[in-house]
Amino acid sequence: MAQALAVAGTDFQCEVNNKAHRTADFGSNRLIVRRGDRFTVTVHFAGRGYQGAEDQISVIVETGLAPSVTSGTKAQFPLSNSLDESKWNAALVSSAGNQLSLSICSPANAKIGHYTLKLCTTQGQSTPFDLGKFILLFNPWCSDDAVFLDFENQRKEYVLNDQGLIYQGTKKLISHIAWNFGQFEDGIVDICLKLLDNSSNCLKNQEEDCSQRHDPVYISRIVAAMVNCNDDKGILQGNWGPDYSCGVPPTMWNGSITILRRWNKLGCQPVRFGQCWVFAAVACTVLRCLGIPTRPITNFNSAHDTEQNLRIDSFIDENGKISKKSKDSVWNFHCWIESWMTRPDLKPGYDGWQVIDPTPQEKSEGIYCCGPASVKAIKSGDIDQKFDSPFVFAEVNADYVSWLLCKDGSKKQIEVNHRLVGQNISTKAVGSDEREDVTHNYKYAEGSEEEREAFTKADMKNKLTQEPEKKFFLKLKAEKVNLNGADFEVSAVLSNQTSAVKNCRLILCAKTILYNGQSIQECSWKDLAKLTIRPHEEKTETLQVHYSNYGQSLTEHNQILIVALAMEYEAGELVVTRKVITLQNPDLHIKIIGEPVQYRDLTAEIYFTNPMPVNLCNGTFLVEGAGLTDEQKVPCPVQSIKPGQEVKVRVKFTPQKPGLRKLAVDFDCNKLKDVKGFKNVIVRPANK
Repeated sequence: MAQALAVAGTDFQCEVNNKAHRTADFGSNRLIVRRGDRFTVTVHFAGRGYQGAEDQISVIVETGLAPSVTSGTKAQFPLSNSLDESKWNAALVSSAGNQLSLSICSPANAKIGHYTLKLCTTQGQSTPFDLGKFILLFNPWCSDDAVFLDFENQRKEYVLNDQGLIYQGTKKLISHIAWNFGQFEDGIVDICLKLLDNSSNCLKNQEEDCSQRHDPVYISRIVAAMVNCNDDKGILQGNWGPDYSCGVPPTMWNGSITILRRWNKLGCQPVRFGQCWVFAAVACTVLRCLGIPTRPITNFNSAHDTEQNLRIDSFIDENGKISKKSKDSVWNFHCWIESWMTRPDLKPGYDGWQVIDPTPQEKSEGIYCCGPASVKAIKSGDIDQKFDSPFVFAEVNADYVSWLLCKDGSKKQIEVNHRLVGQNISTKAVGSDEREDVTHNYKYAEGSEEEREAFTKADMKNKLTQEPEKKFFLKLKAEKVNLNGADFEVSAVLSNQTSAVKNCRLILCAKTILYNGQSIQECSWKDLAKLTIRPHEEKTETLQVHYSNYGQSLTEHNQILIVALAMEYEAGELVVTRKVITLQNPDLHIKIIGEPVQYRDLTAEIYFTNPMPVNLCNGTFLVEGAGLTDEQKVPCPVQSIKPGQEVKVRVKFTPQKPGLRKLAVDFDCNKLKDVKGFKNVIVRPANK
């Protein structure tokens, strides 16, 4: 009888396999492969080698704590002469001496996660040989995978790009910040899989949970729930301010890496704090890491419809003050993500981009998560499709209804705005830093037949009624750029296009707000009780807003809401308009000293000039860049920066990855928050 085979070691050929599977950015010290494709391992035997005529070998792959064939988390298969890419199987590549090379293939619907690879022989061996561990991810390069994406440039952008831009501001003044997704940084893939293991579903029934890890719909829904901590061991605790004293202000984050590592280090305790773009960016990191094409999305004038009636009610009293009577709100901007996948659980035609929103706003099937909701279903008005389509539809389509609260407690409808909500829906363009407007993916052209059909299907026929032409109206004007720290003014223009004289009261009110529309503090107010406007006349009144009044209550997004209310005495006609002013922070100037080369020390000089009329104290610079440097916190060399004074700091780092990288910088001090900038750095490979 021949000597029994005994395994001495295994070579996972990590460098070759990872490069072939487009996972080389994770490193080459471990095997990380994508499903639906083959990889090669070499087994080294102690004593004699493999003899095909005598030895019968089978391979076992297992994932999860309780792997089983019935749940699809375990497979055992013999060594064959050729590969079948529709199932787990292995084929002989070569056998020489005591080395055996195997090619192993996983099906395109295999469960993703940590795997153990084992080898069984027939010579009296009772326990399989443990060959080692590997990680299996989704594969958008495989046409049979549910996350298959047909275009290489999109796969590079939405799966392999570890940095990007996220849009903020208002619909008329769109800004962006650089974000380091960092999905390939050390330990991140393990943290992303740990996130799945700590979900409520997994903790309740691990076998059931692992059996569904082939499905991107299921995985994305788990991630949406786990990125917030509202009802599980999730990553981020939300806080919409203005007090962040027991954590990190959301605007201070430049990337996902520190957040994920901190959650891991804290033993799955939530990291403080996040807001919508932070939740979205962290979810984007996790899903890109797992292999699901994902991109961050920003919706300007985003509705939060708490009553699920596809309507946002806003109340204002007779002094022009906004009332908190309704829990509905319109956020100046709101961020979520889209992930690309098939939707066999929906009617045909709803594959492709799916909305996933990890910001904890409303519960979905008992937990704080949202999606995946088909973007195509939203556009079609087919809001009966799961998950959470009515909520997402309202975010981009809800009516905005303004009401006047009278002194006697009654209310009077002022107007219905059908077009305010869902503007300039934005994401970073593929392969560049340009903004791509994707509003057309969510909405048909205004006035088109398709739009009529969508609103009819969603039971919003009221949006199709022809609005009467206004003859008495009000609009607000301001300079396009208003600087933080400076006084500014807003003009209210009343226009009377009727043949009658209009005697009215005009109220102008300014207040600092959070980006989600919540009021903070009034900073200017003007009441003109007797204003006469002749037929076909325009009259302009101005409101002065002084830094001395808004500076103390201005939040990190630098947003001030201006409300103008005109009440006509004779006919009781009411007109109201709103405008959000975003005050501009100064620029950070970043200069790279030397030639950027992989593994070679590099220096960045950062310049900042105080534009404020007051001293800025206790400033801190945060510097981070995926593939460039981990987060560095650099104190400002000048403790108190005088108005107009320039300061300079130097930051040293060693680029680890070649190509186009983004160095993101944030400056924060006592009276100036969220001054951000970034510098594109082209890093030359070390061997060129």
